[in-house]
Amino acid sequence: MHYITAVEYNSEYKLCLQFESGEWREADLKEHLDGKIFEPLKDATRFATAELNEDIDTVVWDNGADMSPDFLFEISVPVETPPMMKAAEAGAGYECRNENDE
Repeated sequence: MHYITAVEYNSEYKLCLQFESGEWREADLKEHLDGKIFEPLKDATRFATAELNEDIDTVVWDNGADMSPDFLFEISVPVETPPMMKAAEAGAGYECRNENDE
């Protein structure tokens, strides 16, 4: 059973997620936003509200939606380098790059 320890919005419908092992993975959720609770997340501004809920160890959104950490692990891909949180705080841009990006 997996759990998430950090969440970073990347772009469009992609999140960079750190799992309990310390591994960072990128999840593209564009094809997984179906149903009443997830439909509002097709608005990119609302999707970007993703954050970690430490009580349930997974991603949640401001409309109450959340996703199973096991599901997120299953659909995500390992990233080459983890997000640079300090760079983001300083205003520098970064991208979570997965092994398939060239």
